[in-house]
Amino acid sequence: MRFALVLFLASITASAVHAADDYILGPDSYPQAGVPKGELTKHSFADSKVFEGTVRDYWVYVPAQYDGSKAACVMVFQDGWAYCNPNGQVRVTNVFDNLIHSGEMPVTIGLFINPGEFPAKKEGQKPGRNRSFEYDTLSDDYARFVIDEMLPLLAKDYKLTDKAEGRAICGASSGGICAWTVAWERPDYFHKVSSHIGSFTNIRGGHVYPALIRKTENKPIRIHLQDGSNDLDNEHGNWPLSNLQMAAALKFKNYDYHFVYGDGAHNRKHSGAIFPDEMRWLWRDWKETIK
Repeated sequence: MRFALVLFLASITASAVHAADDYILGPDSYPQAGVPKGELTKHSFADSKVFEGTVRDYWVYVPAQYDGSKAACVMVFQDGWAYCNPNGQVRVTNVFDNLIHSGEMPVTIGLFINPGEFPAKKEGQKPGRNRSFEYDTLSDDYARFVIDEMLPLLAKDYKLTDKAEGRAICGASSGGICAWTVAWERPDYFHKVSSHIGSFTNIRGGHVYPALIRKTENKPIRIHLQDGSNDLDNEHGNWPLSNLQMAAALKFKNYDYHFVYGDGAHNRKHSGAIFPDEMRWLWRDWKETIK
């Protein structure tokens, strides 16, 4: 009886220490002594032909090691500010600073794009959100927006790689399925995908992807998936189940994929905690494939 009580108390203590969704950032997500810091600048874009009438902010991160003598890799982020916010849950620029400095990922310029909005028509009204239309729609629209409109803006000021192996795209929730859709539609342009708590559910038909993956000839995509058992369950679908279905389909088709499944909720706490190791995995062979 006493032994059983000790085990019971131990289990309570363990639960208190390792509560669900208690992920924290590690040292690679903070500035480190002796590591040169890249530059982050804010911009705006209001001339889209793909998403006419929208305006949006975007941020550009340029690592300290970039000098223009060689083409840089590029990684695009949906919901850009959530990823480059220095006080946010992921803090991408710190991770890039540290891993580029250590040689664990290539010199990579980050493009952090916020979803488009329609300006308010009257004073006091809120801007119209275009996020779900841009992110959840299964078409090549967002791929064209990134490839034909945003990246050319970046290329005016920076020398960018022409290799698909040197381009990655990342997002969370609807931004996660959006990242996959861009690579699915344009695997000739993006070979690397990072999806956090991806909305592979029936918001705008995204629940079909596991079946499409199984019945479509493999595309040259490397994808890292993350989700948690406490993610959403609503009228659009069950996020954990949808991500498990995605992982099963990718495994069945022998894709180059990695799935990290925890107990997180619908936020970026877990993805932020694993982001440095995720980047190590995603870019693991960059010295052989990107020259």
